This record gives sequence, C-alpha cells and structure tokens, in this order.
Amino acid sequence: MFQVVLTVAAGKRLIARAVAAHPATQAALRTGTIVIIAGTTNGYFAEEVLALTGQSKGFSRRRFFRGITLPPYMPATETGRLPDETGFPGDVVIVKGEWRQGKTIFDVVDDLKEGDVILKGANSLDLSQKRAAILIGDRRGGTIGVSLQAVVGRRVRLLLPVGLEKRITGNLDELAAKLNAPGAHGPRFLPVPGEVISEIEAISMLSGATAELVAAGGVCGAEGSVWLAVSGEPEEEKLAKKLIASLAKEPSFKL
Repeated sequence: MFQVVLTVAAGKRLIARAVAAHPATQAALRTGTIVIIAGTTNGYFAEEVLALTGQSKGFSRRRFFRGITLPPYMPATETGRLPDETGFPGDVVIVKGEWRQGKTIFDVVDDLKEGDVILKGANSLDLSQKRAAILIGDRRGGTIGVSLQAVVGRRVRLLLPVGLEKRITGNLDELAAKLNAPGAHGPRFLPVPGEVISEIEAISMLSGATAELVAAGGVCGAEGSVWLAVSGEPEEEKLAKKLIASLAKEPSFKL
C-alpha cells in the first residue's frame, strides 16, 4: 500500500482519463453519440477525447461551463452564472467520432438512443451510496432536466464524473426535500441515477488497484486535496503510481 495526495485539478485529469477509457464511452465514440455537457470536470474529459480523435483544435476549457462556484470576492450570480457569458462554447457533441461543433444537449437530446452516452458533472457526492446530486439554477431543470428525458425514456447511459472534494455526509433525498421545499432559497437540488466516477473509481478502472479516501485538505494551491491509500497487486500499484505521477503537477483551473 502507498499513500498519495491529489489536488483538485489532478483529480479532474485522473477522472477524465478514466472516463475516456470507459467501455461505454469507447463504444459510443465508434458507433454512437457522446454528449459532454459543459462543466469544469467535463472540460478535462473533452480535452482527452478530442485529443484522442485528433480534433483538439478550437476547444478550450476556459469557458466550458454554465454555472460555477467562485470565491465571494469574484463576480457571479446566486446560481453561479458569470455576468458575461459571451465566451460560452456550447457542449461537446461527438457523433460517430466526429465533433459537431456549436451543438448543445438541447439540440440533440431527441435523437439520442440506447448505446449513446451523456456526461454530466455533479455538485454533491455520497460516497457510501455511490450517488450524486446536481444543483439546478434553471427554472426548467437545466441540462440535467432535459438529459433525463433520454436517460429514463430511452436508456441512454449517464456517466457522472465528480471529484471527491464534493463529498457530503447527508442523505441526498432528504437534502433534496429540504432545498426544493416551497419557501426555500438558492439553487434546487436533484439526486440523479447514473454511474459515479470519482478519483476512487478512476484509479481502479485504470490500474486495477483499490483506492480509499483517508484524509483531505491543504493550502497554497492544495485546498480541497485528498489523501488516498492505494493498494493492490505489485503490478497494479506500480501502474497506479505511474499514472498518478503523470498528472500530479496538473495546474489549477483558471478562468
């Protein structure tokens, strides 16, 4: 067993690589549709998959999000929207390996079918139940509201890349009842069905080793970092060490 510290940015890159290697993603890349809904973690995945298909030109993570959590001294609305969203590039929609630039989930949701994949980031992670929930600022349910039409109605696969810094201890359904109650203020809250992929699942998917969250925190750029204990067969641990070393110096996210 060995222990390792992962910053939030390194964790996002790790998750992105795992999602890129996911069997459902690989299959949809060949014969179906992948919809990468804009979000900071999903931006890392978009980079990975567009590089994999030789279509990196024209994509930037810099404005690849709708809502975002910022420090109180930076400008954003109550729902996390920036005052100026003119640089928003749309979601990344890939059809049979081809990036359809300028499209969003709203443009393609009616065409999605079984075998297709939607990637949607999350805001809350219940580690014990491997469930995630999403904050919603849009009165019509936002991107997750429209995505669930395809997920529930047509069995489209929903993958939820979400970092361990978003872990919570409460019951997601009870929190939803409280935050969505009449008279409450702030974003709405929706627990969703889907496959959660955090740093823990990512390490297992990419190396075969098992990771466990043992501590967290840091300063000077390590805020939100997690300590993981990683164990497995010697070759699995070796592969996990090599993987983590390759992304350990991932720079922090910048607007």
